Amino acid sequence: MLPVLLLLALPVVLFVLITWQVVADGPLVGLDERISRVLVQPDRCSELLADLGNVQVAVPVLAIAAVYAARRAWAARVGRWWLPGAAAAVLMALVPALVVPLKELTDRPGTPVVPPATGYYPSGHTATAVVAYGCATLLLLPLLHGTYARRALALCCVAVNLGVGFGLVRRGYHWPLDVVASWCLGAVLIGCFVMVVSRSSRRASAGTPDSKSE
Repeated sequence: MLPVLLLLALPVVLFVLITWQVVADGPLVGLDERISRVLVQPDRCSELLADLGNVQVAVPVLAIAAVYAARRAWAARVGRWWLPGAAAAVLMALVPALVVPLKELTDRPGTPVVPPATGYYPSGHTATAVVAYGCATLLLLPLLHGTYARRALALCCVAVNLGVGFGLVRRGYHWPLDVVASWCLGAVLIGCFVMVVSRSSRRASAGTPDSKSE
């Protein structure tokens, strides 16, 4: 668990730094706006990529993966077969609970491409994609046979999340720092998921009394 906590320290520090810069309108914000002006070029492709971070798209993917993994674990008589899927659902519910107050706190305006408004930091679409696709990947990885299949799934997850972030910035829905901050937030939540599931697996391996009926 200690290595995971150490790995989580970096995204936490980055998230705090970025949030401070956004609230204080620091030098990173000016750089962020200049990068955005270079990258923004709304088109159909960027819009479709951004849409992969919609709740209506990402959450059903996680739900399907969670149900499938739970059914496989239940059939294999794995103790606490329901826990990974339940943990993923809780983390998914935490996304708006964390993002919405942060949007209100920072009150960051949007890019010139979107209608005048505030509350764009951090990116809810990015955080949704990271947690939904990340947890779905972690739920399915143990069920795959072969290194190449696992690698392909992991790379697909990374590619989708990079695509969502790129699409949001390219379309002008978010500033780059909005996306990077949500990647950091999502990494912390995914780390929490790994710790919960790993702890449960260790308890089961050590012979903690569990049953199929739990």
